[in-house]
Amino acid sequence: MFALADHLLHPEGDALPRDVDAHAAAALLARGIACRPPVSGAIYGTLLNDRAALEALGDAMHAAPYKSPPKAPVLYLKPRNTLAGHRAQIVIPDDTPGVEVGASLGIVIGRTATQVSVERAFDYIAGYTVVADLSVPHASVYRPSVRFRARDGFCVVGPAVVAARHVANPDDLAIAVSLNGAGAIAASTASSVRGVARLLADVTEFMTLAAGDVITLGVPHGSPIAHVGDAATLSIGALPPLYVSFIGSKELDGEQP
Repeated sequence: MFALADHLLHPEGDALPRDVDAHAAAALLARGIACRPPVSGAIYGTLLNDRAALEALGDAMHAAPYKSPPKAPVLYLKPRNTLAGHRAQIVIPDDTPGVEVGASLGIVIGRTATQVSVERAFDYIAGYTVVADLSVPHASVYRPSVRFRARDGFCVVGPAVVAARHVANPDDLAIAVSLNGAGAIAASTASSVRGVARLLADVTEFMTLAAGDVITLGVPHGSPIAHVGDAATLSIGALPPLYVSFIGSKELDGEQP
């Protein structure tokens, strides 16, 4: 069982996460603290769950070898080396033109979920968090290379997991990403092909999700590209916003938060 009372966050330097109310969480974050990821389970990303992203692909969706849009969720794993927390400094790889900053709603599983129905899906959700799903810009559709999505620090999570009871409608949350204080993208979870309950039902039809696992709702179309020296703020609904900055490999000095 992964259960929380309110807002779960893990300040850097603390041995364990804190479960605090919204006021206390806001006060901590206002001090500019860095955080570790507030989750430790497996994290699964979801591809092609945004209507605008599918529309942008146009005829490519109907070309060989696939010949049609996906009929089931298209998932990929964000392995342990990708995990980073609020205010992390992420290295832009030297061999890339930049990093795509995708903002996605993270659905945190509260108890073992197998063949869950749409009607009962929300009973299996402990809470929600913000996920900065980073990737090297690429053209692959169904099978993105691990090199694109599994670089160190390419899954920034947090700063908090907010209990599900505080999020009345996860299928209608505004999504915003700003780079260096300027608006870069505005979207909504309402543009998802599969909403939260349907996604959870369709995924657990063929695989079990464990308590503490996270599955993302998917990245909206048009995510901005960050370069060395940029800083991004990712906001989803009223969840505490997530902050991440980007550095070059020569600036890397020891372990990152």
